[in-house]
Amino acid sequence: MYESILIPYDGSDEANRGATHGIDLAAELGAAVHGLYVMDLPGAPRALSLRDDEEELREEYREYGETVMAELSELAHERGVECSTAIKSGSVSEAIVDYARDEGLDAIVMASAYHGTLGALLGGTTDKVVRTATVPVITQRMRVDEV
Repeated sequence: MYESILIPYDGSDEANRGATHGIDLAAELGAAVHGLYVMDLPGAPRALSLRDDEEELREEYREYGETVMAELSELAHERGVECSTAIKSGSVSEAIVDYARDEGLDAIVMASAYHGTLGALLGGTTDKVVRTATVPVITQRMRVDEV
């Protein structure tokens, strides 16, 4: 069924829920997982004072990404699941979809936060991924009592 599963992961409670589900699924299927952290850096135009710190900001994002990818790898290792990781930058939803396509992955597993009625209308990263991915996207929406 699925031999390779993408798990977008940013260390949040929401992402942890999706990661746990994705790793459990991979363990049951004998699949490998790919962890992906996307650095969503502030875009242009930016104030001159912020541009001076851009390299420092990029380094902080990268260090955080390495930390959360290590956490995800450890979660996978605990379940006996092979895990490779990557760090990309750009639009989060686009990077997730592009990575899954470029790496030839079979599915994407991610959770979605509870956004209330208005959030269902506006959508979020998970909703964008669901609408644009060319592979199956398995989602798990958080309930209002989990917020």
